[in-house]
This record gives sequence, C-alpha cells and structure tokens, in this order.
Amino acid sequence: MKITDIRFGMLRVPLKTAFKTALRTVDTVEDIVVMVHTDDGRIGYGEAPATAVITGDTHGSVLDAIRHYIAPRLIGQDVADLNRLTRLIQGAMERNTSAKAAVEIAVYDLWGQLYGAPLYKLLGGGDPVITTDITISVDYIDKMVADSVSAVERGFESLKIKVGKDIGVDIERVRAIHAAVENRALLRLDANQGWTAKEAVYALHALEDAGVRLELVEQPVKARDLEGMRYVTERVHTPVMADESVFGPLEVMELIRMRAADIINIKLMKTGGISNAIRIADIAGLHGIDCMIGCMLESSISVAAAVHVAVAKADVITKVDLDGPSLCAYDPVDGGVTFNESEISITDAPGLGIREIRGLEVL
Repeated sequence: MKITDIRFGMLRVPLKTAFKTALRTVDTVEDIVVMVHTDDGRIGYGEAPATAVITGDTHGSVLDAIRHYIAPRLIGQDVADLNRLTRLIQGAMERNTSAKAAVEIAVYDLWGQLYGAPLYKLLGGGDPVITTDITISVDYIDKMVADSVSAVERGFESLKIKVGKDIGVDIERVRAIHAAVENRALLRLDANQGWTAKEAVYALHALEDAGVRLELVEQPVKARDLEGMRYVTERVHTPVMADESVFGPLEVMELIRMRAADIINIKLMKTGGISNAIRIADIAGLHGIDCMIGCMLESSISVAAAVHVAVAKADVITKVDLDGPSLCAYDPVDGGVTFNESEISITDAPGLGIREIRGLEVL
C-alpha cells in the first residue's frame, strides 16, 4: 500500500455553546481535514485545528506546511514502513505541530487499515471503552454552576473548570461549583496560563482552606515560566499539570528534571501526532508520572486518534479530557469511535474506522 496523493477539506461544526477560556472565545470548530490516498483506493483521515494562541498554527500555515514540505516527502512511500513515515513527517520542518499531527493521524489510520485491525490493538491493546470529563467554560458564576449541574446530571463525573480571568472571581466560581456538585464530580481547574505563580498559590490555598478538594490544576502560569510552575507545585497540595509548557519529549524531560509539575497533559496537536505522544507517555511512565490526554477544539476525526492512544497507554494516561465531540452541536463523522456524553467506545473497524465525513468542503 503506497501513498499516491494528499488532499484537503474544511470542516465547520457549530458548538452547542461558546467555548471561553482565559485565552480565547470560540463558537465553531473550523478544522482542516487531511485525506491521504493510496494506490489500492484507501483513504486515511487526519485533522488539524487552527489554535494560533497555543500552537502558533493557522489554517493557512497548516495547508502550506503539508502541501510544500510534508506531502512531497510522502508520495510513493509504503504505508507499512511506519517508522520511516513518521521520521519523514517530523523531520520535514520545525514546529508546525498541528500540520504534522494531521498527517501522522492519517498515516496511522492507513497503517491500521493495512493490517485490518483497530489502531489501539496495534499500539498495544486495552479496554476499548473510556470516560472523559467535560469543559465548563469561564462565564458568569450562575451560568457556570448551571452548566456544571447539567453536566453531572448527564453522567459526567469529572468537570474541567476554566478559570484565569480574575483571581477573586475565579475563587468564587470554583467554590460555587463545588457547593453545587460536591461528592458528585471531581473538579479539575484549567487556568490556561491566566495566573502568576503567586496568584496561583494564593487561589489554591484559599480553595484548599475552604475545603474545596481539587483533582488537579492545569497550566496555572505562562507556558515558558517553568520556574513559576515549580514555585506553585512546591507550595500547594493540589496536583499541578503542565499543558502549554509541554509540547514534545525533550520538554517533558526538562519538566521532570526540574520537578516543575506532577502531571503531564498530552495533546496530539502539540506533540505533532501519535509517535511523540507515545514517547511522552513512555518517558512519563518510566518516572512514575501520570498523564492526561486532551484535545483542542477538534471533531471526532483527530479526537478518535487520541482515544486509541489513551486506550493503548492506559497504564500511564490515567485521565481523559477528550470532550471536543461532546461540545459540538452534532458529530459529522460516521464510524470508528462512538462519543456518547462521558463514555467513549471504539469499534473493531480497522484503523480509525471512519466511513464518512458529512459536510466536508473540499479545498
């Protein structure tokens, strides 16, 4: 099975409600879909969002990176030679992690199709059913409480609460949500780089002293402020998770060396795809550090790939934040992975199992 062509589409799916963080507000998933074609008529699917404030990638940069740097290296290559393909993708250019991820996902999809097995089985196997948390966007306190109660009533047992806008209001937001859902859901805070190190310690101490028990706090300080991250980690009881601070394996090793965080958040759009995500999980596992797997605002195309990785590396990836499809007004994808509120399950279809993508605009 050899690669013959790489084509593109644009997928637009409205969100059920606006997604608001300390960094941005978004109301529609608008992602580039990558379709890798082979000489036997098969298609591998990948996807990349434009998350400029985090990865630096835009729709234009994703398309240009793949068309001019990645695709020329892959045409004519054999899908069976997976390690060579991932080296070619990762070595095509610096950064541009979302573009690399989209192509890698499509290639891994084809690799699974080649051997007639769902991807997670080829990556090591596991239980093909996992549960995810759901994001509670930053908003007025009453709205966040209502959204949290609604999520719990729909079966979500973990809530990822967006904070980082205003330290005083953030504390009140979390206390109000905790009072509304206490003992019914775990609370995870995500500051999206919105606090300083001292603000983070202040906020977390205030919450801890008020009896609010948090499962974790995610990226409380700026991405490059590893000293600040360590400052927070050393001074609070709540486990600290690195997200934007960690893109690839080298950054993970530095974070571990500094003891700057307790947990690592893996996202395929940061790692450049599946190969580095697996490396990060293996490095973390060697050091006894748990990982979460998360996503950007992505549809069930690329999130499906993250699900397969989560299942195969469940010994290290102990937390799941793959709610992108649950935030969408509808799922445009038929086949492969089923997203049913908090429960995510994988079928036995080969690769990612994608049969059809509805509403795709060919580019």
